[in-house]
Amino acid sequence: MKIFLTGASGLVGSAFAEAAHRRGHHVVGLVGRSELPVPGLAEKIPHDLLKAGALAPLILSHFPDVIVNCAAIAEPAACDADQARSEALNAALPKLLAQLAHHLSARLVHISSEQVFDGTAAPYFTDSRPNPVNLYGRQKLESERVVAAAAREFAVTVRAPLLTGNSPSGRRSLHERLFADWAAGKPARLYTDEIRQPCTAGNLAEVLVELCERRDLLGVFHWAGVEPLTRHELGRRIREHFKLSEKSAPIAAITRADTPAVSPARPANLTLDLQPLVGVLKTQPESFEAQLDQFVVPPPFREWYHQQ
Repeated sequence: MKIFLTGASGLVGSAFAEAAHRRGHHVVGLVGRSELPVPGLAEKIPHDLLKAGALAPLILSHFPDVIVNCAAIAEPAACDADQARSEALNAALPKLLAQLAHHLSARLVHISSEQVFDGTAAPYFTDSRPNPVNLYGRQKLESERVVAAAAREFAVTVRAPLLTGNSPSGRRSLHERLFADWAAGKPARLYTDEIRQPCTAGNLAEVLVELCERRDLLGVFHWAGVEPLTRHELGRRIREHFKLSEKSAPIAAITRADTPAVSPARPANLTLDLQPLVGVLKTQPESFEAQLDQFVVPPPFREWYHQQ
């Protein structure tokens, strides 16, 4: 199949390109300002996704069988800091891609987020009532609605969790950000009462590739890892995995009550129920131990790491 991929240089997009290539697909990938290589891409096209008028002709010229949307501003704070840009990428872009998918009769695979839920009634099922508490969650919920409205018979949306893994830049994922704090001499401030259900970008990518091939699966689904864990537990286990000391890799345990100004926009428990998707795909969710085995020391911090 020919797959048109947005966000190809990101954490999920780069993992998807490799996974799709392994399964014999031709992937045309859009990248932003990144000059990093993206293994798995048959064609790499620099493009500013904010230039929506230029995107439609580009996609139409390739006439893909599938459009996969891995582009987003996924940090709630970044969405708050630039609402117009995040709205364009998180809501307007999916709407345009859905319209193009409908026009081409192409499959659309779109990524949403567990943050469409408020964190007060876990576990969340695919038919649980969304109630986002931050702008990012509201934008992702809107993306689900516009995708369904424009391409219901072609589209599948996956609500994804906190993602782990090794990013092209070495600075994007959970353990890489912890390394950034530790290398800067700062303690990682991690919540003991905020629960997430992480999975690797690679594991999610395998799911997305399967969904490209499974046109019988339509609508909204959930995907995550096996274990719900607090952010504090995630940090502690990452530190232990890399055999770092408490002195070189400090962790400050905090609660949502310690940060009242930001806590209302931080859902407490976003555990997801993975049925029915987990029962119909070959790809299986990973334990956090299996995820840890895939992590490498991020390249920007290797010198610091070897000095510890």
